[in-house]
Amino acid sequence: MKTAKVSLKTSLPVDMEKELNKQVRMEGMSSFYYLAMASWCETKGYINSATFLYHHFEEEKAHMMKIFRYINEMGGHAVVPAFGEVKLEYTSLKDVFEHILEHEIAVTKSINNIVDFCFQVKDFSTLHFLQWYVNEQREEEAIARRNLEIFDIIGEAGQGIWLIDQEIGNMLKQILAKETAKEGAAAA
Repeated sequence: MKTAKVSLKTSLPVDMEKELNKQVRMEGMSSFYYLAMASWCETKGYINSATFLYHHFEEEKAHMMKIFRYINEMGGHAVVPAFGEVKLEYTSLKDVFEHILEHEIAVTKSINNIVDFCFQVKDFSTLHFLQWYVNEQREEEAIARRNLEIFDIIGEAGQGIWLIDQEIGNMLKQILAKETAKEGAAAA
């Protein structure tokens, strides 16, 4: 079993801080992936898809900040990551959403690896904190899969691509309605 070093200022194991800082970078890169995809969609006339992706850009940025703040609140040191370049061009709208699903699966694996590490070093505070991310990733993957299913159901021929863009806009409306309901329930 691994033993974890703990600084005198924090109960956050040093190795956990490193793992969480890696996740900060991944969440930040996610936000920029969504931003680049949104820009591509907007320039191609897929306005509903662009709006959907701009919303997800903000959401991923919030995910990054949540981990960033957690590290600092636990007495660690959150590090502003260097971000690399992101893909700027796609072959089709479906290509955008295929990349989204691939990326969300990678994020899920990363979160799961950190959760596993929590057990190894007995960091139950971080485990509890990360439970929100485990649930969020389940939702993110479900949304990404549903968006790809829309391509298969409607088909891209003729007006299909226009209808797909409309349905992705409807998906965003459903997401926003759920978020509003959650906020209302939390406030009650």
